[in-house]
Amino acid sequence: MNVEAWITIGVITACFLTLIFTRWAADVVLMGGLTLLLLLGILSPEAALSGLANEGMVTVGVLFVVSAGLKETGAINWITDFLLGRPNSVASAQMRVMGPVAMMSAFLNNTPVVAMLIPAVSDWGRKYQLSISKLLMPLSYAAIVGGTCTLIGTSTNLIVNGLVIKESGSAGLDMFELAWIGLPCTVLVFVYVLIASKWLLPERKSAITQFSDVRQYTVEMMVEPRSNIEGKSIEDAGLRQLSGLYLVEIERRGHILPAVSPKERLEGNDRLVFAGVVDSVVDLQKIRGLKPATNQVFKVNVPRPERSFIEAVISDTNALVGKSVKEGKFRSHYNAAIIAVSRNGEQLRKKIGEIVLRPGDTLLLEAPATFAEHHRNSRDFFLVSQLLGSSPPRHDRALLSLSILLGMVLLVSTGVLSMLKAALLAAGLMVITRCLTGNSARRAVDWQVLVVIAASFGLGQALYQTGGADYLAKQIIELAGNGHPIVALAAVYFATALLTAMITNNAAAVLMFPVVLSMAASLEVSYMPFIIVLMVAASASFATPIGYQTNLMVFGPGGYHFSDYIRMGLPLTILVGLVCLLIVPIIWPF
Repeated sequence: MNVEAWITIGVITACFLTLIFTRWAADVVLMGGLTLLLLLGILSPEAALSGLANEGMVTVGVLFVVSAGLKETGAINWITDFLLGRPNSVASAQMRVMGPVAMMSAFLNNTPVVAMLIPAVSDWGRKYQLSISKLLMPLSYAAIVGGTCTLIGTSTNLIVNGLVIKESGSAGLDMFELAWIGLPCTVLVFVYVLIASKWLLPERKSAITQFSDVRQYTVEMMVEPRSNIEGKSIEDAGLRQLSGLYLVEIERRGHILPAVSPKERLEGNDRLVFAGVVDSVVDLQKIRGLKPATNQVFKVNVPRPERSFIEAVISDTNALVGKSVKEGKFRSHYNAAIIAVSRNGEQLRKKIGEIVLRPGDTLLLEAPATFAEHHRNSRDFFLVSQLLGSSPPRHDRALLSLSILLGMVLLVSTGVLSMLKAALLAAGLMVITRCLTGNSARRAVDWQVLVVIAASFGLGQALYQTGGADYLAKQIIELAGNGHPIVALAAVYFATALLTAMITNNAAAVLMFPVVLSMAASLEVSYMPFIIVLMVAASASFATPIGYQTNLMVFGPGGYHFSDYIRMGLPLTILVGLVCLLIVPIIWPF
């Protein structure tokens, strides 16, 4: 092996150790390693930047826009209500997430499945006060292992099957032949997550749950007549489990219903008074079937999708101090509607229009996005702050955004379009049909995730070009020697799993394919058990976030560290390997 290959292995090892033992951001560390290889001349600029033009990376970026369209139209709530329901515990929530995901990933590309469900599961977890970090890694793991159940479950299976057909001239594997190993592995992953996540997965709470002295808003919402929540109980409508928010009272036909029972059924035009923190108040505005009780919202002369929520603190020089909101004509004066009011943690049991404004009152406004810019230096307010990503949802376009998503999945699953082309078409339709604005589409992309993916491709390219990957594979295989086929099978699994953690799963499978064929020939046994183990090992990447793109997609939203994947995923990788060694030789004999 040449010097360049040794340097590449050293740089990648240093990156891994830095990510494991420090809190440095993954994009900074991996881009640092890539830059070093570029400066040393081991990688050409074209090879180093090849990840930026990689179809998989671009697809992930475009899918962020598709997901944003679902979120901005409120379609995410439909998905969570239909798929996830109401959990009784963390374990119940994990099963509700993993079951549908594994089933869908067996027949659909798992990248859009995960992209669609990340915001849905995040909102659902917050609603039921569950730690998102307990849910998103299991989401990714279920998507990965579900793909091992069928021939079309992952691109890796199709690539390896194509190589088998080319090499042997046979018909290759049947559609559900892999289920013999895929289903046991899926059951293993489910059981492992339910047991091990209690100790091995971090429980990272949001900032809301960490502070008890955050400002409390009072907000009024109206139940829309003939809406989906009319006739439902408070609990069934999902208004009882809102994190950081509770229902104070209901005003119904002029009568006040205090201390409302969770079994109380909602009626059209009920006025609900809530108290809670700002994030929860914003989430409340996005629930289908509820609308702000103040009609002032619908009189602001800017379309709702072009507005955002803004916090503003009234100054003592504001001309409206001492006047009620209605009397001071706040909406006419500022072209903004007051959604909620906070005053030193005090509960304001009045309609918003009747509240008399005082210096220091914090108002939650629904206003044009330009409000913050125009009034940031105004003497009327001590402070003006826009809540990013808080535009009121367009519930009227929720069905349209879901149709776009289903169309994308259908085009990919039938082979009409590639994943990238279908995702670009779906993202374009989301913007054209105004399911989300151009600005929202730009903000939706998580650039940190894309940089990590691009850098990972560059490092993998260096390992491949210098011969380092080939050397590592052969060295591990040689450790198995010419002994028992089971030992050789174990070597194939762990060599492939190691390479998948450092380069892409498809590249690892292609690299290992000729190696396993020569190993089977030297042992004078059938190559099929080795091919099956190769397929599983190339997909079963649980131990690092960069080994599989769904792991990377949940890395940021879940608030994970690199070490979280090793702690949770390394034992799982070993267990899946043991299951393969037990089952594969029985179904596909040597």
